Amino acid sequence: MSTLHFHVLGDSLAAGVGCASADQTLGHRLTETLRRDGHPVELRVHAVSGARSADLAPQVRAATAATVDLALVVIGANDLTSLTPPQVGAGLLGSAVAALTGVGAEVVVATAPDLSIVSAIPGPYRELVRHASALYAGAQAEAVDRAGGSVAAVGAELFTAFRADPGLFSADRFHPSPRGYALIADALAPHVLDAARKRNVRGY
Repeated sequence: MSTLHFHVLGDSLAAGVGCASADQTLGHRLTETLRRDGHPVELRVHAVSGARSADLAPQVRAATAATVDLALVVIGANDLTSLTPPQVGAGLLGSAVAALTGVGAEVVVATAPDLSIVSAIPGPYRELVRHASALYAGAQAEAVDRAGGSVAAVGAELFTAFRADPGLFSADRFHPSPRGYALIADALAPHVLDAARKRNVRGY
């Protein structure tokens, strides 16, 4: 089996802010999952803390300048906090996914999280934030689908787990802790494995 060139793009969640070491990050955890599934993997991480969808273009250029077989894009939290209109952010994400699929990559996207789980959000505003997060993620999902990527629909149970367990957050109470990243990686793993297997079926 040929080497799978796996690239991780996006924001601080993709970069691993809150982790104590590189092996705790999403990219490294998912690389180990892929290797256990029999894939020789080369990992490259282009993600930048604080990135919004408007910042994906240079990350995409870096990925497509190299060989990219599989890409994970984690984006949306900073678009929400900066009040980026859903159609604007989704359009930028769609362009990024189209550029990656255009060079033959399988692309998995983790859309905007439910920011209502963050403890700093005042109680009266939680439902509003939950609704805004869902609206943004929905617009992203439509754009990703049109661009030929796949959405990692992690499910409400992941956000419920974070809401119930403060230990899944790091000291800043915003980014995940290593335990939180492990939980997110487990939720993303089936989607990433499915994409890697699809690529093998396609005969690359």
